[in-house]
Amino acid sequence: MNLQLLQTRLGYSFRDPSLLQQALTHRSHSSLHNERLEFLGDSVLNCVVASILYERFNGLAEGDLSRLRANLVKQQSLYEIAQKLELSNFLRLGEGELKSGGFRRPSILADTLEALLGAIFLDGGFDCARATIRAFYIPLLDSVDPRTLGKDAKTLLQEFLQSKKISLPTYNVVATHGAAHSQEFEIECLVPKLGIQVFGRGGSRRAGEQAAARLALDVAEQAVQKGPGGMRKAKQRSAQLKLAGIATDQSADQNSDQGELSMQAEDPQSRQQTHQP
Repeated sequence: MNLQLLQTRLGYSFRDPSLLQQALTHRSHSSLHNERLEFLGDSVLNCVVASILYERFNGLAEGDLSRLRANLVKQQSLYEIAQKLELSNFLRLGEGELKSGGFRRPSILADTLEALLGAIFLDGGFDCARATIRAFYIPLLDSVDPRTLGKDAKTLLQEFLQSKKISLPTYNVVATHGAAHSQEFEIECLVPKLGIQVFGRGGSRRAGEQAAARLALDVAEQAVQKGPGGMRKAKQRSAQLKLAGIATDQSADQNSDQGELSMQAEDPQSRQQTHQP
């Protein structure tokens, strides 16, 4: 285990290597584990991210700042940072967790990242922890729109249509698939004024709606940008396109909420025949 490589990626070298070891140690490995460091790192992370957002977006209200912070420090966001660090290669896990694939589990990787931030805080002080966190988040904030970050697809679609004075979409369950314990929902999203009829699939009705809304938003934006001609074209071709993706409201460890986006050439009546109440 090359801990020097991890420290290079973190941009911080520990004075006390035992703190680094503890931060990487899951409770399944030994009694000296990282849960207390995780608690500390979570607080430092929230403080620094709040400070970054306060400085960077001086026109945003408190509610919007809170939404942004919640999105940036949630498990999925931390998991993605941990993946970039290849943190799974440095975890210290017990035999049971190793066999069950704990080194891939988003919750374990996110918690370990917070523990590392807590360890840096204890080892080098607040300024060092802040520098590490800023290195994670500044590049991300350079590439996102603060008006949409953290909002789900249904909310974004609703806001877009309202801004164009277009009636809100409707969602319908058109089919369910699979056994009762592992059902998949197929959801139709309609925006009549733009001639949009798209379908999303997910392990829950909510996930299916989010998947359909995400695709509907993409099509609606394209249609509006192209003007009346684009709207007519969207109506003519809406049943001929097919796309796939993931619903926006799930984190990586919530597989039951995965959703698939699609615009199908199927006859809607044939879909209704497969509908199971």
